[in-house]
Amino acid sequence: MIPDTSAQDRPLSSAAGSRPAWRRWLLPAAGAAVVLALAGWVVSGWSAGSRSYDGSRIRIAEVKRGDLVRDISADGKVITANSPVLYAIAGGTVSLKVVAGDVVEKGQVLAVIDSPELHSKLVQEESTLASMEAEASRAQLDARIASLNARKARDQALIDHTAAQRDLERYERAHAGGAVSNNELARAQDELKKARIGLEAARSDAGLQEQGAALDARNKRLLADRQKAVVDELRRQVDLLTLRAPFDGQVGQVQVSQGTNVAINAPILGVVDLSEFEVEIRVPESFARDLGIGVPAQVTSQGKAWPAKVSAVSPEVVNGEVTARLRFDGGQQPPGLRQNQRLSTRIVLDTKKDVLMVERGPFVEQGGGNSAWVVEGRSAVRRPVQTGVSSLGYVEIVDGAKEGDRIVVSGSDQFGDAERVAIN
Repeated sequence: MIPDTSAQDRPLSSAAGSRPAWRRWLLPAAGAAVVLALAGWVVSGWSAGSRSYDGSRIRIAEVKRGDLVRDISADGKVITANSPVLYAIAGGTVSLKVVAGDVVEKGQVLAVIDSPELHSKLVQEESTLASMEAEASRAQLDARIASLNARKARDQALIDHTAAQRDLERYERAHAGGAVSNNELARAQDELKKARIGLEAARSDAGLQEQGAALDARNKRLLADRQKAVVDELRRQVDLLTLRAPFDGQVGQVQVSQGTNVAINAPILGVVDLSEFEVEIRVPESFARDLGIGVPAQVTSQGKAWPAKVSAVSPEVVNGEVTARLRFDGGQQPPGLRQNQRLSTRIVLDTKKDVLMVERGPFVEQGGGNSAWVVEGRSAVRRPVQTGVSSLGYVEIVDGAKEGDRIVVSGSDQFGDAERVAIN
């Protein structure tokens, strides 16, 4: 018996042929709607701007209202406010009395320089001084002798004048009685005139002798005083051959070895004052004009803020930064400070209350503070803005944006000269 294909046949339901027509077009309609949505998205992207950029390559910040604190935060380095280096006042052999790191007291001997040349020069100048002192004393004695001789001559002339006057009076009485001739009376009158002239000359000579002797004595004394100043200076230099600690502190770097023969003005060693430290910071050039001596600051050490003030600001800019120094206020400084220790510092310049501000970014410098890219939906539009003061983290928006606006603060340099760009 040959089998037929009846077992392979499957009857169709009459309901399948009676399915509504709208159901047959449902799937194609859904596909067309998706295609239209994609096309609309592409068209909207094209209409958003002439260029399109990846949103992950830019940074957007929101404009908000708050208090803008203009401060400077920087890492500082602890330095000693007083750390002089002691130099050799003259050439010689160095004998060190301390080593690096020793704690010393004010006046303690740190090193001694043996300078035979300076000692010999001091002895020579002291001998010259002794000779000049003797000459000055001799000049004073000569002045006294000259004054006595001049006074003696003046007194003798006064006596001669008095005697001549008495003789003239006697001759006048005798002439009146007829005992003396006219010639003898005239001779007596001439003697009185001669004595008067001698007295006046003696008085003038005495004054000149005293002045001359005084000038000679004064000149000798000035020469002796000049030589004494030379000797005092040499004695000071000889005393400085013994290097002493200028204050209580610690010996820093020793720059010579024991027994070294050094030249004049050669550095010997340094002394560090451990009682007074300062903090050196570097701030950006843009904030340098706001820094001034006396501006309050804070130095954080071991979790505690210590008040300080700006004590010095460098007049030059190095690598876009300005160096400044902070001195602890009131003489109080953190305990346990060490030279070159790193500390965090903060300088508060001023605070503006309730202002519009946005995160600071390169857009401030790129637009010169006069324009910014404001995000509108899926595009960014260049808009004129006016910026005000700025801090390290924020910049004030004076005009051109409102609270809630979103501004491209970084990455807008790739937009070029376009006025509107799309952001994906």
